[in-house]
Amino acid sequence: MNTLDVIARHPDRFRVVALTANRQVDRMLEQCLKFQPDYAVMLDADCAETLHGKIKLAGLDIEVLSGIEALEKVASLPQVDNVMAAIVGSAGLRPSLAAARAGKRILLANKETLVMSGRIFMDTVRQNGATLLPIDSEHNAIFQSLPRNFSDDLGAVGVKRILLTASGGPFRTVPLSELDKVTPQQACAHPNWVMGRKISVDSASMMNKGLEVIEAHWLFNAAADIIQVVIHPQSVIHSMVEYVDGSVIAQLGNPDMRTPIAYALGYPERIDAGVSSLDLFKIAHFDFEAPDTARFPCLNLAFQALRQGGTAPATLNAANELAVDAFLDERIPFKAIPLVIEEVLAKNTTKPVTKLEDVLDADIQARESALEWMLTMGYA
Repeated sequence: MNTLDVIARHPDRFRVVALTANRQVDRMLEQCLKFQPDYAVMLDADCAETLHGKIKLAGLDIEVLSGIEALEKVASLPQVDNVMAAIVGSAGLRPSLAAARAGKRILLANKETLVMSGRIFMDTVRQNGATLLPIDSEHNAIFQSLPRNFSDDLGAVGVKRILLTASGGPFRTVPLSELDKVTPQQACAHPNWVMGRKISVDSASMMNKGLEVIEAHWLFNAAADIIQVVIHPQSVIHSMVEYVDGSVIAQLGNPDMRTPIAYALGYPERIDAGVSSLDLFKIAHFDFEAPDTARFPCLNLAFQALRQGGTAPATLNAANELAVDAFLDERIPFKAIPLVIEEVLAKNTTKPVTKLEDVLDADIQARESALEWMLTMGYA
């Protein structure tokens, strides 16, 4: 919705060629009526059939497709210039790779593409002349804080550290003894951002930030040791870059995803995003904290997977997806999420990644291990 809001502000610059979704037929129909795309893709085949009927009744000339192959098709259409890669979870991997192979300008909001297959994806981007622009507010802030001549060599442009900010989520101050009792509804109540359920839980556990650490490694060719996570509850400073001369450059703004979306859509120009001006007098002050590793063990697990390399990040991601789904279904408590991930990382052997199948195999094995461990522990 944020992307479409920005696009709607610039009808002279952008036209929607394809819209994609999983199962939300009515919302897709509403967007089709407004933006009149050439294609509408539903990942779910039954939902695609339902949408097709509604599209026909509305008299729209829109081709309705379904499945992962359809997502790959629309991501590589010749008339498409920009691809907003925002599918949550591992389902976004193949369409993002298809866009990279087609040399598109990829606005990457899907974390799993880089977490699961960082080297494969980055190599594909380079080999096919694609352009990669990060949409996560933190990575977009880092990108904005780096010089234009940055070319995968942080040392050459004097970068000392990447400071990745995090809000701390809804449980930053909740007593540790109460975390076992928190509900999915509480976990999804983010203090600053409106997000989907899965990413909201990831923010509450700080796995979201752990995945962003792995993303930052691939996006900026940054070693784990120069990436530092800083809790900043106001979510106004979206991230910072520290240089060897002592300078720290930060990107600030209201917590609104339309800012990074508009930056990427207009790059290298800047275009109106519809975002209200930042009122520094109203904010009054900024707070910063070091992450509490006892409260947020998922963050350490992500750093561990990054340092292991190979298939470890894909294993981490798959175990987390299974654990979060189980928590949202109220089959495991919140504090069991990192336990599932830790067990799966320990059990599954890390292997080198030389092709996409290595990543997909690790994903499948990790999901099987996660399910097996939850069943062994008595979780339905």
